[in-house]
Amino acid sequence: MVRLYTNDLNIGYGERLIVKDLNIEIPDKKITTIIGPNGCGKSTLLKAITRIISQQSGTVFLDGMDISKENTKILAKKMAILPQTPESASGLTVGELVSYGRFPFQKGFGRLTKRDYEIIDWALEVTGTIDYKFRSVDALSGGQRQRVWIAMALAQETEMIFLDEPTTYLDMAHQLEVLELLQKLNVEQERTIVMVLHDLNQAARFADYIIALKDGEIVKAGSCEEVINRDVLKKVFHIDAEIGRDPRTGKPMCITYNLLKGENKNEKTIDTFHSLATANA
Repeated sequence: MVRLYTNDLNIGYGERLIVKDLNIEIPDKKITTIIGPNGCGKSTLLKAITRIISQQSGTVFLDGMDISKENTKILAKKMAILPQTPESASGLTVGELVSYGRFPFQKGFGRLTKRDYEIIDWALEVTGTIDYKFRSVDALSGGQRQRVWIAMALAQETEMIFLDEPTTYLDMAHQLEVLELLQKLNVEQERTIVMVLHDLNQAARFADYIIALKDGEIVKAGSCEEVINRDVLKKVFHIDAEIGRDPRTGKPMCITYNLLKGENKNEKTIDTFHSLATANA
């Protein structure tokens, strides 16, 4: 089943087009990861399909409706997004930050109801952050802080959660902690998870569906087996990858890789510098 999809989506900044004629479908109740080199349009795409930025042309559809015409509060009840660099929560306690997720449901003077407080505590319990409820967000570690931001997204009670590089700046243990939490939310609560990841093996391990982008266009979209292979990675990243199998999950994984000679701009620059240095020696 597909609830969210795009039709001929073009996104850019000024005259520069970042995403071109993009047609994607996001599988419902699955984990989708978006991969690709820096500057290929991953974050831009995520912002457009959550209406943080406007597209130049084309349409994003959710439940058959053009999201550009959807009421903001109604849309906020359907999708939550955790950006790459969340806004500062300086001075707030964990409970106060998570309570912001209840904004779409507030009426009148915006006072929290008994139901709101129940949802806030539930979100804190699910993410393992209930013990931090009265602590300052500033006092938490990076991994703890990331789980609190996810708790805020959960407090919105949306069926779809979008995350832009949720493991950035986290150590290996905290990266795994966050990704396992998202997987748990998907499996146990059937949340649709869409996230941008840089680590190919994390993408393969946790995703049901992968979209590989390059220069704002889809190179390949499909299962982990269809995307994490030598041909696709060569086109997307200009690498010669050795692909094996994760002994614990059975999914494909990148064991090692080399840059493809003559196809990497940095390598060409190094070769040119070496030639000049030799000539001047």
